[in-house]
Amino acid sequence: MTVLTRWEPFREFATLQDRMNRLFRESYSEGRDESLTTSSFAPAVDVYEDEHKVTLKIEVPGINENDIDIRVENNTLTVHGERKIEKEEKEENYRRVERQYGSFTRSFTLPQTVDTENVSANYDKGILKISLPKKAEAKPKQIKVSIGGEKQVEAGKGPSKAA
Repeated sequence: MTVLTRWEPFREFATLQDRMNRLFRESYSEGRDESLTTSSFAPAVDVYEDEHKVTLKIEVPGINENDIDIRVENNTLTVHGERKIEKEEKEENYRRVERQYGSFTRSFTLPQTVDTENVSANYDKGILKISLPKKAEAKPKQIKVSIGGEKQVEAGKGPSKAA
């Protein structure tokens, strides 16, 4: 099933602005210890839908499943988590840090067809999979068509044909 989303022309500008802000923030914080320990990031998410459920797959490698919080409130799904920097290595020995650390929050507005009482989540190999089943009345129903099923109408009681 194809999901149509509304095109928002200014969304790309907001993403570009976020990237530019991050670029300037990282370039001016060069040499500071805080640049190694704090960063904001948003994990990549795939959303797909079929006739029975809506599924989200969120990439969260290196995050312990106990550090992930999933909540549904007022038809909004919120996923919050934190990736912590490993303290085993000395920070001054780093030459380059590309992995992002810190906390993240992703929120998704759920369609009215989702049954928020039966949401389930599974974490495997760095992928958090959230299943949002649809309500029974929202699932497509197949209507059986009967062949030759017109009832015969008794004479005088049914609709008449004008000549």
